[in-house]
Amino acid sequence: MKKTFGGPAIFLDRADINTDEIIPAKYLTEVTKEALKPYCLEDLKLEGFDPKGEKLNNARVIVTRENFGCGSSREHAPWVLEVNQIHTVIAESYARIFRQNMFNCGMLAIELPKTDIDRLFALEQSSNGKIDIDVNLAEQQIVAKGSDQNETFSFDISPFDKALVEAGGWVEYADARY
Repeated sequence: MKKTFGGPAIFLDRADINTDEIIPAKYLTEVTKEALKPYCLEDLKLEGFDPKGEKLNNARVIVTRENFGCGSSREHAPWVLEVNQIHTVIAESYARIFRQNMFNCGMLAIELPKTDIDRLFALEQSSNGKIDIDVNLAEQQIVAKGSDQNETFSFDISPFDKALVEAGGWVEYADARY
């Protein structure tokens, strides 16, 4: 399945969001990705955040702070984002295994410096929480579109991780090459 990157963004203004908050451990016995769908970010405690709300339901991009995806090294965390059509996360940094699991699933884990993340949060504030993000993987740029202004940011991604994302994930990458 070809993934799309970008779209409406949800902003989670907290560092160290862990995999148990992304998908609670009690759901790890589910046997399909689809079964995980209703539990995305269910245990995330963040003022004003509703895990069952329209904002998360419509989101296609998450913007957050540092160390996103820390905690257990489980594939279920990227899977629950994927099944909810969130294929892009933008953060200051990631837990190493979570970040690689994102690329292995053909999803984007974009790292931006704190100053750029702060600019994104400021744009979100000035746009009443309504930001759309366009992702240009080929140019390695994102454009955040607010109500009355746009901000452009460049990001780095290794050639191998970029190839994984372009292929749709590790399985598709391997199928095409081996």
